Amino acid sequence: MAKKGAETCSRTLSMFMLLFLFLINLPALYGEELESLLPFRASIKDPLGFLSNWSSSTSFCNWHGITCGNPPHVKKIELSGKNISGKISVSIFQLQYVEIIDLSDNQLSGEIPRNLFSCPSLLYLNLSNNNLSGPLPSISISRLETLDLSNNMLSGKIPDNIGLLWSLKFLDLGGNILVGKIPNSISNLTVLKVFTLASNQLVGQIPGEIGRMKNLKWIYLGYNNLSGEIPKEIGDLTSLNHLDLVYNDLSGQIPSSLGNLINLQYLFLYKNKLTGPIPRSLFNLKKLVSLDLSDNSLSGEIPELISELQNLEILHLFSNNLTGKIPAALASLPRLQVLQLWSNKLSGKIPEDLGRRNNLTIVDLSSNFLVGKIPKSLCNSGRLFKLILFSNSLQGEIPQSLSSCISLRRVRIQNNRLSGDLSPEFTKLPLVYFLDVSGNNLSGRIDGQKWDMPSLEMLSLAKNKIFGELPGSFGSGKLQNLDLSENQFSGNIPKSFGRLSDLMLLQLSENKLSGNIPEELSSCKKLVSLDLSHNHLSGNIPINLAELPALGQLDLSANHLSGEIPPNLGRMESLGEVNISHNHFHGRLPSTGAFLYINASAVAGNDLCGGDASSGLPPCKNLKSRMWWYVLTCFLVVLAMFTLAALVILFIQRRKELELKRVENEDGILWEMQFFDSRASKSITIDDILSSAKQENVIMREAGKERSYRGKSFMISNMQFVVKEMNDANSIPPSFWSVIAEFGRLRHPNIIRLIGVCRSTENGVFLVYGNAEGKILSEILGNLSWERRRKIAIGIAKALHFLHGYCSPSVLVGIISLEKVVVDGKDEARLSLDLPGRLASTDNKCLIIPSDCVAPEARQSKDISEQSDIYGFGLFLIELLTGKSPADTEFGMHENIVEWARYCYSDCHLDVWIDRMIREDATSDHNQNEIVETMNLALHCTATDPMARPCASEVLKILQSVLISSSSCVSVLKFSSTNY
Repeated sequence: MAKKGAETCSRTLSMFMLLFLFLINLPALYGEELESLLPFRASIKDPLGFLSNWSSSTSFCNWHGITCGNPPHVKKIELSGKNISGKISVSIFQLQYVEIIDLSDNQLSGEIPRNLFSCPSLLYLNLSNNNLSGPLPSISISRLETLDLSNNMLSGKIPDNIGLLWSLKFLDLGGNILVGKIPNSISNLTVLKVFTLASNQLVGQIPGEIGRMKNLKWIYLGYNNLSGEIPKEIGDLTSLNHLDLVYNDLSGQIPSSLGNLINLQYLFLYKNKLTGPIPRSLFNLKKLVSLDLSDNSLSGEIPELISELQNLEILHLFSNNLTGKIPAALASLPRLQVLQLWSNKLSGKIPEDLGRRNNLTIVDLSSNFLVGKIPKSLCNSGRLFKLILFSNSLQGEIPQSLSSCISLRRVRIQNNRLSGDLSPEFTKLPLVYFLDVSGNNLSGRIDGQKWDMPSLEMLSLAKNKIFGELPGSFGSGKLQNLDLSENQFSGNIPKSFGRLSDLMLLQLSENKLSGNIPEELSSCKKLVSLDLSHNHLSGNIPINLAELPALGQLDLSANHLSGEIPPNLGRMESLGEVNISHNHFHGRLPSTGAFLYINASAVAGNDLCGGDASSGLPPCKNLKSRMWWYVLTCFLVVLAMFTLAALVILFIQRRKELELKRVENEDGILWEMQFFDSRASKSITIDDILSSAKQENVIMREAGKERSYRGKSFMISNMQFVVKEMNDANSIPPSFWSVIAEFGRLRHPNIIRLIGVCRSTENGVFLVYGNAEGKILSEILGNLSWERRRKIAIGIAKALHFLHGYCSPSVLVGIISLEKVVVDGKDEARLSLDLPGRLASTDNKCLIIPSDCVAPEARQSKDISEQSDIYGFGLFLIELLTGKSPADTEFGMHENIVEWARYCYSDCHLDVWIDRMIREDATSDHNQNEIVETMNLALHCTATDPMARPCASEVLKILQSVLISSSSCVSVLKFSSTNY
């Protein structure tokens, strides 16, 4: 008994001693953790103030984002989505008890600390969606269960010792720039459930050893450059729920062993080079929800065994070489929502019962060899919103059931053999925004029925046999594209078309329309393309058509129009293509704008004169009617006595105001001055200019040397201007004054006007620009929506088109950067040009230009050209789209922003490369298509070969056509095609 009591006493004493030692060491442990957290806080920028209470005066257990355990050690650091930036301090990974670190969705940069994986207690690490770069650090944490480094700029190879993370259950390294092969050691991660390496640059084969990872539920290796066959060992992963190998170079046949994946719900193998038939074993996958084998070279038929996939919701087999009939068994799949089989070689009829027992929302069977009628049951679900059947040989009438399918939004059934009338109900579908029934045999009238389609944006009835008059309205104020060409319409063009304020494209060619062109069309301020050719129109061209600010294409050929060509049509900056051939026009052809170098075929069949040699027209004779000469002579005689002297005096005075003169400032220094604006010459003095050049007036610095100042006239209080100081005056060539005079005559709404210049041998050169209200684009870009950026891009494109196309010789910009663009309150962009002789001289020589801002050929030769300007505009577009500057250094393994953009465009998801500010804008299909097409144009502008770049007029035309309707207009330049 005494012995037992002694043991109890001894045990109690030991526990007391351990507790005593812990309490003694507790302050030291607390101090170590505090010393690890404070350097991390010091290395981080925190614009939202979330870390405001991270201070040594407060217990770190009470800090925002910190969770402590018991005893009070740091267990969790959770700072996801707090907009913090800076580099990650190594100290945070010296915390001995931390189990969870989540710094995802921020703007952290730099490399991941090399000893990151030395935290012995770490279970969860998430650094995803940042701007981290450099290689993956060495890995040595055996307890780590979750590792997410996705969507950064990490580079290099995946370490071979990744297999040491044998406790890992979740691994995501996607959205980086990792290279090399997938290491075989990955198969050691036998408890891994989620495995993602997507959107990298990995090569080689998928290791067969992956079949050992029996716990895998999710494999995502898409968007790489993996090659070889799909390993048959993947069929051993019977727990697999999701298999995604898309956008690789995988070849060979789909292994039949995939039929063993009895728990598989999602199988994505699209965009590879797979061949052979669809394995029959795949139809054993009873749990399959989505099957996408599109964009391969699969052949053979779609078997009727597909009826076994009763849980299937999405079936994508498009862009293959599949043959045979569409299986009738598809009609028996109760959950089927999306069916896309386009661009194959399918034949026969569409299953008659398709849609009767399905839950269809999208059906796309276009570009096949289908015949027969459109099934009546397609919309039985009441949820069908997208029906695309174009480019087949379908016959019969449009089913009445589709006329009552009020869920429809997008209908494309063009280029078939459909016949009959458009029913009155079909023209009252409330949600349809895109309707194309062109290229069929439809007939009847459409003017006697009411059109009530409030969502309609695009309508094409072209290439049918519809007759009668044009409807006065289509029941939509949103209409952007209207194509009624190649029918048998007659009567007048309705004046009510002028109320279509969003209209961008109007095609009425090859009909029997008569009467005058309505002046009301000039109210369609967004109109880009107008084609009224091959009709019976008469009368004059309305003068106010020249008021259409965006009109780029005008075709009035083969009509009975008469009179003279309105001269103001030649002054339209946007007009790039015009055809007025085979009418009854007479008189002088305008010698400006689109008429300047017009092709002979575009003016033939008239009684016109003038133009250059390419027009093929005779020169105009200076013969006027006698009455005109008599009236003019009398008028001149009467006015000559009163105006001749005034005109001479005014002319001489203006010449003196604008000619080069020498003046002294208050300090007696001699300056040479010249103004190009009479109002400025009267209002601005040399002292006004010099007094503006003060530190407090600085509004912009370029390369740390040249500065721009806000100036104000002391004679006229509201006369403001901008003074740009040039520090390299000695580099100005002797031809300075002759070239600057031409430069000062430039007039364009998207170019900041040069109104004067002054020079002193000792004190440099000052350029005086007109005051451009607004802010510098680089300062506000982060706050601009896509709609505002889009308007800015078109404005600068118009300026470039003017400088290259309408100035002789052409004026070169040199550098097109955000710092040289001023944006006013209406989002009108104005480009500031540099001094001629530095960036725009007649010998095309430039001095010092940052290498990351100019075309490759200009970096070596120091010569600039129209092609190098186009390259600069491409950089400008990339910066608008991504928010990244060419001067940035964090492009991973890519040499520059162009190479990075080219990679992102072809291999990455849209939200990886667009500016965060416009990600929300990109959620709509319309804006997303515009953004992708604009990046496509930017990459063509930045082509390495100067001859492969488009000219300025093509750039403007393409950019405007992209923005007509991104869902229906496809630019001439195209990296990839998409089926809509």
